[in-house]
Amino acid sequence: AFRLLGDRVTRWITLNEPWCVAFLGYQSGEHAPGLQDRALCLQAGHTLLLAHGLAVERCRQAAPHAEIGITVNVSPAQPASSRAEDLEAAARYDAWMNRWFLDPIYRGEYPDALREAFGAELPVISGDEAAVISVPTDFLGVNYYSRTVVANQPAGDGLRIRTVPTPGAPVTEMGWEIYPDGLREILLHLNALYHPAAVYITENGAAFNDVLAENDAVDDEPRRVFLRDHFAAAHRAIQEGVPLRGYYVWSLMDNFEWAFGYTRRFGIVYCDYPTQRRIPKRSALWYSGVTASNAVDTEEDSA
Repeated sequence: AFRLLGDRVTRWITLNEPWCVAFLGYQSGEHAPGLQDRALCLQAGHTLLLAHGLAVERCRQAAPHAEIGITVNVSPAQPASSRAEDLEAAARYDAWMNRWFLDPIYRGEYPDALREAFGAELPVISGDEAAVISVPTDFLGVNYYSRTVVANQPAGDGLRIRTVPTPGAPVTEMGWEIYPDGLREILLHLNALYHPAAVYITENGAAFNDVLAENDAVDDEPRRVFLRDHFAAAHRAIQEGVPLRGYYVWSLMDNFEWAFGYTRRFGIVYCDYPTQRRIPKRSALWYSGVTASNAVDTEEDSA
């Protein structure tokens, strides 16, 4: 791909959401290959990190003028209370959710919190492997959807955490809390930890129960508001020093959403699956105006 397209594609991502590949595929079993083995999950993550580093090297050779980075799914970890045990639980979750892959890439080693939680199950990064994994990249891709509120779970081994729902909070069709300022929070957090040369929001969006009306219109006002508020949060992050260079809405069209199949619609363009027609939703018409003007009116009337 680098050899055939490197003169036309100027920005490359080695891996998209390696956390999901490793955890959902090898520990929770929600995605293929459907296994439930923590040691295999951690080994899969290690192998993915090596694959990332090797891909960067190949890209540099075949397309030396291209930019290359990795995309990770992230979620700001917030403690359920001000108690010390919940603060520590949030730090452990942050190490697991946000730093499992980025610490090796930017620092050449896994977070201490993961070594303490998983012991010998977590692979050791050798010196030679660190040189491969932590090869310099040009940007960091960030996929953000929601925050995670975490409390301490005294029993059990491993991370000893439990997630805590926020009663009454608005949620998407996926059941994820709508929390726009979490985008600003996680961008600032990652920038402080790793100082990436550039950041791109490579996924941000929401699934809602979109309905195609008789006049071929889809009024997805909740999605428009979702995007507007997240754009505002991204702008605040830029004002606070994050080198944010671009944003990609997820998604252009409704699509196959992993284990959910076609039951969750993330697109700003509606897909009528029986006929294969594509119908721009209200959010798409609004988004076209945002991209044309490179501006968002956060005070605009929702009517």
